[in-house]
Amino acid sequence: MPFIPHTESDVREMLAAIGAPSIDALFDEIPSSLRTRELTGIPDALNEMEVSRLMHARAQRDGTPLNFIGAGAYEHHIPAAIWAIVTRGEFYSAYTPYQAEASQGTLQLLYEYQTMMTRLTGMQVSNASLYDGASALAEAALMAVRAHRRSKSARILVPATVNPTYRAVANAITEGQNLKLDVLPYERSKGTFDPASLESYRGQDITAVVIQQPNFFGQLEDVDALTDWAHANGALAIAVVNPTSLAILKPPGEWGAKGVDIVVGDGQPLGVPLSSGGPYFGFMTVRMEHVRQMPGRIIGRTVDLDGKPGFTLTLQAREQHIRRSKATSNICTNQGLLVTAATIYMSIMGPRGLERVAAASQAQTRALVDALTRIPGVTLVFDGPRFHEAVLRFEKPVAPILDALAERGIIGGYDLSRHYPELGNALLVCATEMRTHEDIELYAKALTEVTADA
Repeated sequence: MPFIPHTESDVREMLAAIGAPSIDALFDEIPSSLRTRELTGIPDALNEMEVSRLMHARAQRDGTPLNFIGAGAYEHHIPAAIWAIVTRGEFYSAYTPYQAEASQGTLQLLYEYQTMMTRLTGMQVSNASLYDGASALAEAALMAVRAHRRSKSARILVPATVNPTYRAVANAITEGQNLKLDVLPYERSKGTFDPASLESYRGQDITAVVIQQPNFFGQLEDVDALTDWAHANGALAIAVVNPTSLAILKPPGEWGAKGVDIVVGDGQPLGVPLSSGGPYFGFMTVRMEHVRQMPGRIIGRTVDLDGKPGFTLTLQAREQHIRRSKATSNICTNQGLLVTAATIYMSIMGPRGLERVAAASQAQTRALVDALTRIPGVTLVFDGPRFHEAVLRFEKPVAPILDALAERGIIGGYDLSRHYPELGNALLVCATEMRTHEDIELYAKALTEVTADA
């Protein structure tokens, strides 16, 4: 809330009503040895005006740089109407609808969101929702183990072309539950998953195979062949997708002969601002046969005793509703506000609008690569089809170049040396529909000067 409305008189009346002499008396069960009398590391209190000025000053430190970084979080145009609607009180202050009869509006919106996500991904069922794309992958891996009962290995094959942050989060969440994530190599010349690495797994007990499209390098994988290999070898197929790309790429529900079993990703591109790293929301859609193993909440449409349509929470197999040992997940909340933004975004944009955004992003990345590779010492690492990211190689280390660009107000991309040192001085760059011809020329001019001085 913007302010605390209780006056000292209000506080005294509330304490008198409950028979407590003071607020401190409400916490008398805490031993005195555990109480902190003063907060020496906390500065003196500020009034509202001072706090407002301080926070604005802190926010201005970030400035408004020209952004060419992606790597899982993307700067797209967000129509003004979206957050004007999201921040209305009936959405902004409404929490997860535990009592369905009191929250029909929120439930209907979430139901519409689920419908849109199933159509976008080509799947049959959606939840609403997960924390973010990285934890959604972890939930998908855990779900695959529950759903694939014939498999006893709890072994998930994950290509190295899957977002390294997603891999790290998935490993951190699942390793305590005895899942094994095998990271498989990629082809250095193509930047895509190496299908030859699957041969050693043929005939083994594999629970699932993860396929990211487009992959972390922005390249397009042979998703049909990978999906069919997974199913032919008795494994489930898990897709990790960028929702914007699905406006122009084949949906995971149509990959291979049968389509994948589980689809996850981050919904941030759908009307959610970058916000210095969050909050975002994860999404998951699945085949109907796996619905009872899906984590999180699912909204259903039904009719009441009078035959009137209504919406309700259904299949809540989580620890707050059933015995913890039988819960599919320990997710205790969702990202309802961000899901609201995504639903309104998809409604406003429509299929054609989403397609225009995806096509423009792809075109601008092509223009960006063309402009930057004209600079001496800058080369494109991977050929082949891509979406709106590409990998470039430099003759000199990338980090100092990015620092120099930052001083000029340009976020030049994502340094790949930490996660992919074998690529050398490699940089992942991204362009969306937000980047103009002038932006790209400004980046190219600054990079020419920076590399010449380095």
